[in-house]
Amino acid sequence: MDEAFFFIVLGLLFWAGLTADQLGRLTRLPRVTMLLLIGILTGNAGFGLVPDAVLAWFDAISIIALTMVAFLLGGALTKENLLGHGREILVISLSIVCFTLVIITAGLTLAGLPFGLALILGAIATATAPAAMLDVIGQSGISNGFTKTLKGIVAIDDAWGLVVFSLVVVFVSQTDGWAGVLAGALVDLGGGLLLGGCIGALAAGMTGRLQPGAPTQAEAIGVVFLTAGLSLWLEVSFLVSGMTAGAIVANFARHHDRAFHEIENIQWPFMILFFILGGATFELDALLALGWGGVLYVLLRTLARLAGGFAGAQLAGSPPAEAAWYGPALLPQAGVAVGMALVAGEAFPHWAPTIMAFTISATIFFELLGPPVTLTAIRRVYRAGVDAGH
Repeated sequence: MDEAFFFIVLGLLFWAGLTADQLGRLTRLPRVTMLLLIGILTGNAGFGLVPDAVLAWFDAISIIALTMVAFLLGGALTKENLLGHGREILVISLSIVCFTLVIITAGLTLAGLPFGLALILGAIATATAPAAMLDVIGQSGISNGFTKTLKGIVAIDDAWGLVVFSLVVVFVSQTDGWAGVLAGALVDLGGGLLLGGCIGALAAGMTGRLQPGAPTQAEAIGVVFLTAGLSLWLEVSFLVSGMTAGAIVANFARHHDRAFHEIENIQWPFMILFFILGGATFELDALLALGWGGVLYVLLRTLARLAGGFAGAQLAGSPPAEAAWYGPALLPQAGVAVGMALVAGEAFPHWAPTIMAFTISATIFFELLGPPVTLTAIRRVYRAGVDAGH
């Protein structure tokens, strides 16, 4: 692809993002959904207008975009937020992960799938879509206890999901033994915590001093790219690294008034490319091939999120106006689940086509319809608070 074509495609993608933003304002739909629809219509499942050379950018773009999201989500784990909502964040996130694993595994097993395959699909279904969730929360313009708790849940539930997935893979395979999978989980998650802690400590002490109040754009971009690159090089979770660094900066950078202001300013162009290219890579054939199996999987995950969110909220003592809406708000699912599916496909090649088909079909559904439900949940809880005079 020559340089002229490169810049033309890049410009068109950014203009598509602007169009999605305006359509979202007119239709009151999340711009995430509009971007994905544009990607689907112009990509593999639609008119095939996006060249393969452009689709090849997706992996790199997704790593940078999700690392930025991880920093922002980590920034939600402040001492103030944890003291006010820590019980809800912990209990609801664990409840949703457990309900998702049990309900999907039981439902698919009763439907005739092998227990091992059903267990793997249940573990994959625990993943959410942090990028979509964070963007919808930002687009809503609402900041209250409900949205702060949602940010905290999204910040840690994928970590729980990765642990569950690692344990499930070794349980089903029974080849490397528990010691092997625990060692792998320790390296991935523990290494991410350690790396994020080191980067966060450096960033908390060094950034924001050139321009008091917030890091400069160069500082913010440098920290994000450094975190992503070192995570890939050391083969640890860049999501965990980013969230850990973000939490440390938010809690310990005394000279920052707005620690993530510049990341918030620069993330949107990356998010445009992330969601459009994500939609462009969807394969409609995978969705259609499953038929009723895919419908059952979607229904089971929906039921699990609703039940898990409500049960967790009840156990955590959440306000009644919020309890019923945590499950619907946490429906979106995206790249983390696909990553899990790829790992599972390598571990169980005889199940790989089925695993990918189920995961991609669910991702298409929940990434398109999940964000509007999340936005509705946020607005309903806000409206209930206004009506109650809170």
